[in-house]
Amino acid sequence: MLELEPQAERFILHFGEMGGRWGVNRTVGQIYALLFLSPEPLNAENIAETLGISRSNVSMSLRELQSWRLVQMVHKVGDRREYFETPKDVWEIFRVLVEEKRKREIDPTLTLLRGLLLEEPTSEQEAYGQQRITDMLELIELATSWFDEVHRLPPDTIKSLMRLGSKVQKVLGVADKVRKSVGSGESK
Repeated sequence: MLELEPQAERFILHFGEMGGRWGVNRTVGQIYALLFLSPEPLNAENIAETLGISRSNVSMSLRELQSWRLVQMVHKVGDRREYFETPKDVWEIFRVLVEEKRKREIDPTLTLLRGLLLEEPTSEQEAYGQQRITDMLELIELATSWFDEVHRLPPDTIKSLMRLGSKVQKVLGVADKVRKSVGSGESK
């Protein structure tokens, strides 16, 4: 059993609590946090003992984390057990999370919206609904297209872009317009 420092314990407990908000259960969140903090890969027995959860619960949770591509299985020479670790690069973790969320949530939504727009509206209310669906589809397609472009950038370029923050508005010459519309209560 691993001895957890108080800081690590708080981190792991928080990730467990957040799991439900992210669409996974508490155990999945805690296991991910433990593996994220661990400098060495851990086997299922280490995880179960450290977190005080059943071995079967650990196995199911690890399979879920593997399906999200958030943990990888590794082997150690001379040891038949399976060990698990998270990617070391936080930017790679971020990329994987966004890709998986897109695959699981955005892509099915796009498919639904496109299918709905193939139907002919039979009333004025349906025509209005289709226009709203069209607006939503255009927004999601624009966002995913932008993500695809950003996704192809090297991590250092993405970091630099994110650090620019509100300076991007100044470069684009929209900072004053945004400030004025927010200040006057306008929305678009």
